[in-house]
Amino acid sequence: MSSTQGIKTVLHPVSDLAASKEMYTALLGIPPQADAPYYVGYEVEGQHIGLVPGGGPQGMTSPVAYWHVPDIEAKLAEVTAAGATVKEAAHDVGDGRLVATVADRDGNVLGLLQDR
Repeated sequence: MSSTQGIKTVLHPVSDLAASKEMYTALLGIPPQADAPYYVGYEVEGQHIGLVPGGGPQGMTSPVAYWHVPDIEAKLAEVTAAGATVKEAAHDVGDGRLVATVADRDGNVLGLLQDR
């Protein structure tokens, strides 16, 4: 059995939130379910697509795919033992959702997400 639940969340850093929201709404064919000055999020076909103005506090410079996992601390230990570097330690972003990011050996950023 896999210790991940797949990629279900992808966050995109954007420079112009209003313009990006217009384009993503047209692309996805639905209005955003979360719409705030600091984040716009869409739920479509079992995936969450998020727009983060300016890359947010984590300074995203490219999209980050989040692997959903049942135990984020165990997965962090597993991937760091295999060579990943923690960029952003696990932390609660609200409603019991924990997120973290790691970089692989080539510097690619991967996200981990656990819902409690």
